[in-house]
Amino acid sequence: MNYRIAYTHDADTERRSLTAERRKLFENGMTALALNPYGCGSSSVRGDHDRRDATVGNIAFVTYLVSPSVVTVTVVKLVPLP
Repeated sequence: MNYRIAYTHDADTERRSLTAERRKLFENGMTALALNPYGCGSSSVRGDHDRRDATVGNIAFVTYLVSPSVVTVTVVKLVPLP
């Protein structure tokens, strides 16, 4: 199943601040995460199976929420890596 990716305003602002090359790598990583939001090296946050942290494409660290009922992954925090 392929989940839809959504971004909060702040996370989208950080995503758009990436250079074109880094954004492409990030988007490729997010495509993989959308196919397997509980995998891809992610880990649950404070024991909540649907709240996850992951490093995406060695480009950024993200915190996201998985909403299985609406097949959506919402990125709530995106921190670009140096």
